[in-house]
Amino acid sequence: MPAQPKAIVEKILGTLGFAATVEEHKLGDDLMLDVKTEESGRLIGRQGQTLADLQYIVNRILFQQDQTAPKVMLDVGGYRGQARDALIKKAKDAADKVRRWGDIVELEPLNAFDRRIVHNALRDDPDVETQSVEVDGTEKKALLLRPKKH
Repeated sequence: MPAQPKAIVEKILGTLGFAATVEEHKLGDDLMLDVKTEESGRLIGRQGQTLADLQYIVNRILFQQDQTAPKVMLDVGGYRGQARDALIKKAKDAADKVRRWGDIVELEPLNAFDRRIVHNALRDDPDVETQSVEVDGTEKKALLLRPKKH
């Protein structure tokens, strides 16, 4: 039986007491589930942590049911899109500082999902390279932006 991502999310949210609807959208090989609820702040959590945790749980359940299931990305009220745009702007501003001053710029510790967004946003930049570095005492890694050696 193929995994049913939308049904899984609806069941989890219902069990947790959230009145919500879930819309499904294809994103290449992946799947975006957009949750509509009056309690978006509670579901997003501080700095998106609750949303990230829920996404992780949903993907674990799906993988247990069907190892070929698409990876699911959860969003609530456009939060991920807005956060992604803000992160890309921050990365490009940092890259401008690297170009201007020639110094290394360190971004705050980010989770893997957010680091990937920054790496991809600056991948084609001819002057700046990105590198993830471990942050002691956390599971997160910081990103270093430095001038490319030509």
